[in-house]
Amino acid sequence: MSAGLQGARTLFYKEVLRFWKVSVQTVAAPVLTAVLYLLIFGHVLEDKVEVFPGVGYTSFLIPGLVMMSVLQNSFANSSSSLIQSKITGNLVFLLVTPLSHWAWFTAYVGASMVRGLVVGTGVFAVTVWFAPLHLAEPGWILVFAALGAGMLGSLGLIAGLWAEKFDQIAAFQNFIIMPLTFLSGVFYSVQSLPGLWQAVSHLNPFFYLIDGFRRGFFGHSDVSPWLSLGIVGSAFLLVTGLTLELLRRGYKLRA
Repeated sequence: MSAGLQGARTLFYKEVLRFWKVSVQTVAAPVLTAVLYLLIFGHVLEDKVEVFPGVGYTSFLIPGLVMMSVLQNSFANSSSSLIQSKITGNLVFLLVTPLSHWAWFTAYVGASMVRGLVVGTGVFAVTVWFAPLHLAEPGWILVFAALGAGMLGSLGLIAGLWAEKFDQIAAFQNFIIMPLTFLSGVFYSVQSLPGLWQAVSHLNPFFYLIDGFRRGFFGHSDVSPWLSLGIVGSAFLLVTGLTLELLRRGYKLRA
């Protein structure tokens, strides 16, 4: 095994171990939050909303909550890790290694994907007991979950590189990631919105992640899953390319 690959593997292991050591906070807490969303919204709207024919609102809500958890936790993992390393000063121990920007990217984004998918699986395992759910087209579930986790892991790296304090990470998450997530159709179908807001929703790449992911469960979606795949795949490549370029330049990593 080459030194670069071994280094990337070691850094990946360190990043996974970092969040797993505090799994009550990084895994269990997000699962509990998703369950609370399900109990509240499901209880209030179960008998009042039917988005797809024959699909109860609680069943409709579960895939949205799973994907929301995947996205938010993938972002949180890479962004929090990098900003912590900056503030505590231990980032210097990585900078003196011969790791390439590809190794950094693989380790940080890979660990973020692991956390996002672990949390998403936990949310699914707990919430599926509350409503019937079927896997109509499971391939879409896997594709959009992986793309979503990878894209948000990359965005987390960008935020971590840009930020110099925790407040800036919080601002990035509260004013960019969270609004895009909540306005992506997690709790509703965009077809229920007025025309203007439907058009605005279709500008949100997170909408296509949620819609494509939900397609895998019900075989129904607001837009074609192939369109969603094209848009999400393009966004993933764009964010990945930007992240790799920033890492290659050492943006805000080296004085």
